[in-house]
Amino acid sequence: MLILLLLSCCYCFILTAQEQYSRTQIHMGTLMTITLPSHQKAWIEKGFARIKEVDRALSSFQQYGDIYRLNHEHNVSIAPDTYEALRLSQDYYVQTQGYFDISVGAVTKKLYRFGTNQRQTTPEALQKATLNANALILTPHRAITPKNITLDLGGMGKGFAVDKVAALYRAHHITEGIIAASGDIRCLGLCSIAIEDPFGTTPLIHFRTRNPHTAISTSGNYRRYVGSTQHNHLIDPKHQRSQQQIASLTLISPYLDNSTLDAYATAASVMPIQHALQFLDRLKLAYVMITTQHNTNYQKNPRLINGKKILIIKEMTILRTFSWEDALL
Repeated sequence: MLILLLLSCCYCFILTAQEQYSRTQIHMGTLMTITLPSHQKAWIEKGFARIKEVDRALSSFQQYGDIYRLNHEHNVSIAPDTYEALRLSQDYYVQTQGYFDISVGAVTKKLYRFGTNQRQTTPEALQKATLNANALILTPHRAITPKNITLDLGGMGKGFAVDKVAALYRAHHITEGIIAASGDIRCLGLCSIAIEDPFGTTPLIHFRTRNPHTAISTSGNYRRYVGSTQHNHLIDPKHQRSQQQIASLTLISPYLDNSTLDAYATAASVMPIQHALQFLDRLKLAYVMITTQHNTNYQKNPRLINGKKILIIKEMTILRTFSWEDALL
């Protein structure tokens, strides 16, 4: 049986003989879909309940959220989920050489206000924003920040939520289905994914996973922006401005979880492209990178898209890649 899920970044098919049941709800500011075998559909609501717990911990929009309270009070008690997500964020900051930086909230929350009352800002205001991920003081039960620091866990929060639902299902021996939070997807069994063309309406590439519990994360500058993609939500923390070189980046791995892929996709999307390729090539993952410009200087295997953009692919034995036309046969 093929179950098609249309997500914001891709099309997702479940490869199974079992009848499936899907539900979609809005959480963490996006559409989230859980699909499970029909005889296990009662677990869908339990999955959404776990997502709500994560949202209560990590929300920077809702007044009950730990991150919201931290951004306003700067010295707060925190839930276990919040501690784990903040600790992971500190690790990702080091692993990405500072390109994953949750203190980018000074730009995303204070200046652009992505997600609520969005507005454009000026280069002068961007350069004056204060970013300092190392200013966070963290213990298992409390977080403290200076008053000029604003945190934003949007670069890994949805992946973190997907991981928590996947862990719940794994503990109860649920081995088929999909958990999808916009661009962050976990295939519990085997599935097939078609990646969206950020410049068009048809998929660019289609692949099938070979391993259960494969994680997929897509980051892109073509959906969330203010006015134009020149003011998109992917902020380079080194230069405190929106990145312009990578239109879409999809990471796929059965070895890394969604939190990690989400953070790595966020970080690599704002790196210089050669730096991003070197970073990604060291990791146990496959990727599909789509650039915004035609530049054939990349030391990889570029393929032109309509003679203008570049598609760069790193394949692994974890995937079987084939054309979209073949996939429909």
